[in-house]
Amino acid sequence: MASRATEVILPLYSTLVRPHLEACIQLWSPQHRKDMDLLEQVQRRATKVIRGLEHLSNKERLRELGLFSLEKRRLWGDLVAAFQYLKEAYKEDGDKVFIRACCDRTRGNGFKLNEGRVRPNMRKRSFTVRVVKHWHKFPGEVVDAPSLKTFKVRLDGTPSNLI
Repeated sequence: MASRATEVILPLYSTLVRPHLEACIQLWSPQHRKDMDLLEQVQRRATKVIRGLEHLSNKERLRELGLFSLEKRRLWGDLVAAFQYLKEAYKEDGDKVFIRACCDRTRGNGFKLNEGRVRPNMRKRSFTVRVVKHWHKFPGEVVDAPSLKTFKVRLDGTPSNLI
């Protein structure tokens, strides 16, 4: 590349590379740490090319550029897809995918989901299991959002330790 400026590299990465890293990620989510690290390595390499950020750690580079790790973006996408299944576009199918917990003693949000028992290791990292673990951490105002747009705004406003 002739230019290593942020104004050149970041849009190129965001439009040409990242969509390939995130294509259908809710369906084939990487199961092993080595696979996740390979995907993250692509983003690390792209951000390291930017002039002036070479000396920073990966976390600092991402913060400086306003990006999230691919792992956090996968989780964000999982939560958005879960919201769509439960509340919006796929509401009819949501009853087949998620089971609502029937318990009146709930902390946090009042929209708890059943985790179910997972015996085979194969299903341990499935979409429903990944989402339910994080869904319970969110406050009621996030999960009870009236629309997808509102949910995304509230999800972005939650502390980063919840995501």
